[in-house]
Amino acid sequence: MTDAHTRLAHTAELAPRTRSAARTLLTDVFEGDLTEEDWDHALGGVHALVWEGDELIGHASVVQRQMVHGGRPLRCGYVEGVGVRADRRGRGHGAAMTTALERVVRDAYDLAALSASDGAADFYAARGWRQWRGASYTLAPGGLERTEEEDGGIWVLPGAVPLDLAGDLACDWRSGDVW
Repeated sequence: MTDAHTRLAHTAELAPRTRSAARTLLTDVFEGDLTEEDWDHALGGVHALVWEGDELIGHASVVQRQMVHGGRPLRCGYVEGVGVRADRRGRGHGAAMTTALERVVRDAYDLAALSASDGAADFYAARGWRQWRGASYTLAPGGLERTEEEDGGIWVLPGAVPLDLAGDLACDWRSGDVW
């Protein structure tokens, strides 16, 4: 077995074979519950890819989004498409990908955000991510819309901009899952 290594690459740098492998991996990780929109949300930013030899065993990406908090727009690095092949979990690959993307976020964005499953909450909390306790919204085409079903599942990694974690947070609108 070859040692695993993590590589960062922008979507534009991914060969078609790598994009296909990442999509197949995420389809498997999410047990067939990866929609076209979910995949699209993971594109256009920086990908952290874990390779074991020539096999892709982990993927995560950070894409730029705009958030509004405290009356000001914030440039957000939004984490998407995080997954490690089932037989390779528990070996630090998720942490390696997250560490790589956190470096990108700290150097390029006001904050990082993501929508975490209940099972991943402890992982992010241990890394310094904070659960958003305030109300969530999206800036939809028809105006500001409440996204109450997302409350409690949004996590942020604060940067230099002060955040009131009990305040309101709005994300830009997109098709599919807005958070």
